[in-house]
Amino acid sequence: MAEIVGGGRPVNDAERRVIAYLRDHAPADWLLLHNVEVPRGNDIFEVDLIVLTGHALVVVDVKGTRGRIEVSGTRWFPPRREAFGSPVTKLRGTAKALKGLLVSRATQLERVYVDSLVVLTSPDASLVDPVGRDAAHVTDLPGLLATLGDVSRVRRGCSPDVRPYLTAILDALNQAVRRSTAPPRFGNWEVEEQLGGDSKVTEYRAFNATLPGSETVLLRVYQADPLADHESRAAERQRIANAYQTLARIPPHPCVVRSRDFFAIDDESRFVLVLDDVHGEALHLALGKGAPLGVIQDLLRGLAHAHANGVVHRALTPAAVLVTDGGHAVLTGFDYAKPGPRNYTVAHELGNVLDAAYVAPECHERPGQMTTASDVYAAGVISYQLLTGQLPTSGDAQGPEVPEVVRHMLDHSPAKRPSAAEALDMLRAAPVQVSRLRRFVRRIVSRP
Repeated sequence: MAEIVGGGRPVNDAERRVIAYLRDHAPADWLLLHNVEVPRGNDIFEVDLIVLTGHALVVVDVKGTRGRIEVSGTRWFPPRREAFGSPVTKLRGTAKALKGLLVSRATQLERVYVDSLVVLTSPDASLVDPVGRDAAHVTDLPGLLATLGDVSRVRRGCSPDVRPYLTAILDALNQAVRRSTAPPRFGNWEVEEQLGGDSKVTEYRAFNATLPGSETVLLRVYQADPLADHESRAAERQRIANAYQTLARIPPHPCVVRSRDFFAIDDESRFVLVLDDVHGEALHLALGKGAPLGVIQDLLRGLAHAHANGVVHRALTPAAVLVTDGGHAVLTGFDYAKPGPRNYTVAHELGNVLDAAYVAPECHERPGQMTTASDVYAAGVISYQLLTGQLPTSGDAQGPEVPEVVRHMLDHSPAKRPSAAEALDMLRAAPVQVSRLRRFVRRIVSRP
């Protein structure tokens, strides 16, 4: 097991995978320094990884590019995407600059060979280099240890044993490089801030790095297991893609969050769902901050629109409703939704994520049987909670300050509940009762 001696935060999963692989499988006397910046004249070059083996200092660049990559001149031509400049050429220049920095700190380090190596992490990646310009400095993950351990790569005039220079190398590196300050990046989306998350999914606010100053988006980055068997990976991919596939069925609507893109990172160890940035907070955090009737109407508008397009939400809670600074509500949280008939299901996951307080009575024992009527029940619970500050019970749901439409939404018989569209119409058609509700809410807000 190699020792990690420092560095910054890895930017993507390909880098994490290489660092973890070397940490767990490289010889114990190898040292790893990852995600650092190397000054080169007036510029700063980011280095994914520096490996100090027993015979060389190796600058490593990690690439998650997939498929057949053809080398022509100083450019790489990957499949189905634009060509880019050879990372080998750039890395050689960085290695040369690092060697100069080391020697400027300690002249005896002239004897240390500084090598450069590009690692392709995707299992299907292959480099086609007819001229042999870059191939000697490119390897894949299975061949990484052998390439790094190859003493024959040391050039004539350099020492095949760097152990006598170890202290001087570490001192010089400490003076010559610094931790990378580059933020995480997923595709073209550069992270501006992390908003939260858990072991399965992390949410970020990000912007398009190719268009500085562009509007921000929300990224939901899902963890996946790239080493699982084919059947398990396919099931996991379908589960993770559910929100995107669901939202793709729903035409744009101001009360439903809009998805922009969905893509895999490198070896499918992560998937990224790109959503519009609502610039709001979850409803359970916004209770008491805005007009509840407007939020209820927006919730019903979004729900009615989803239902009209064949989508059942199935996991509706205050956490699935975002409220903007202006009090506008947007329906989100479609990870476990049902977008009409299909040949697979994620219903078996519902038991692990549902909040029982928002589950319709007929679905407590059968969460996979959720329908538009159970969505309406959940919306009724949220509406009642917004208006009274409490969850409904069989008794207090009949209180005089609760609109009749909300009581109907909470009916234990799904057949007696209105649709989301009907509930919205009923709420709009009750001006007298709405006025009473507003007075009631004002009394609550004005209490000390």
